[in-house]
Amino acid sequence: MERQFPGGKRLRLVLGDITRIPADAIVNAANSHLCGGGGVDGAIHRAGGPSLMRELDQIRARSGGCPTGGAVATSAGNLPARFVFHAVGPVYRDGGRREADLLAACHRTCLQMAEERDLRVVTFPAISTGVYGYPVAQAAPIALAAARAHLEREDTRVREIVFVLFDQCTFDAFARAL
Repeated sequence: MERQFPGGKRLRLVLGDITRIPADAIVNAANSHLCGGGGVDGAIHRAGGPSLMRELDQIRARSGGCPTGGAVATSAGNLPARFVFHAVGPVYRDGGRREADLLAACHRTCLQMAEERDLRVVTFPAISTGVYGYPVAQAAPIALAAARAHLEREDTRVREIVFVLFDQCTFDAFARAL
């Protein structure tokens, strides 16, 4: 499923494995300690190889981690990309602790990082919807709004944003929001 934007830009939804979709940057749903984990984070680290963690070790040594709503970049190792953007989404509590703002911020941060690196194609998972507990039906419109706003900018060099969704339920929630 996709939406077209002026200038040939597009926003796509794909059901599949984010580690197999070619892109300039793959966004990883990371934790603030940047120490790897399960879900999409574990899959990206397994597919990317140990170089990702070595780079994250260096970042942690310099900065101690990454705040919620932020992201850091590493090379992509064995993944079909140039970079991995390790984005830290919010843990969902009750929706009243700035979770929506923080979720939007991590998407905007990654897209700004793509601009800074002159990248064209960025893939995102459904950030914070796994172990962080963000309800997919609430997360999808936030993620898609950030992507749409970026693609509507005249000055963006990003041509395609792809949400690679791991299961049918998540895909369906994003499709409804799109």
